[in-house]
Formats: sequence, C-alpha cells, structure tokens
Amino acid sequence: MSEEKPKQPEKKGFFKNMQEILYGMASHDMSRYALRTRASMEHLFILITMGDMIGIPILPPYYSLRLLPYVVPQIATWKRRLLREKDVSDAMF
Repeated sequence: MSEEKPKQPEKKGFFKNMQEILYGMASHDMSRYALRTRASMEHLFILITMGDMIGIPILPPYYSLRLLPYVVPQIATWKRRLLREKDVSDAMF
C-alpha cells in the first residue's frame, strides 16, 4: 500500500498576487457600485409590480399576478428593505 501525503495549499505566485492587487485598486469599487445599482433596480421593479402590497397600486393586478412567480423569492427581503429605518450614514455607504 502506498501512503499518500496530504496536499499542502499551494503558494500564490507573484503574478497572482499582483493580479489581485490590481483588481482591488482598479475594479473592486466598480463591481460594488454595479451590485448596488442592480439591488436598487430590483427594488424599484418589485415596488412597481407589487406596490399594491403596501398600498401603492401602479400596475393593474393582472400584470402583477403574471409576474408573481418570479418575484416571490424576493418579497421578504424587499419588505424588510422598504420598511427599515433610514439613516444619514446609509447614503454614504
């Protein structure tokens, strides 16, 4: 029987470290901004389609019901985000 040595994690190379540093310097902020923009667009989409849940009927109920299967997984987080208290620091970060 041959004994297998446990694999040790490989050390990152110099170029891999430089790649991660350049990513952090150049595009990390852009990717965070894109995720924040996507979240706000999803928030607006759910507000438009399911606004009658909080008393703002924007779309007729027929179209809201057609979109309901796609929106159901996000309704709980949307309600939590809509009803949480806003603070001045929220706009900064």
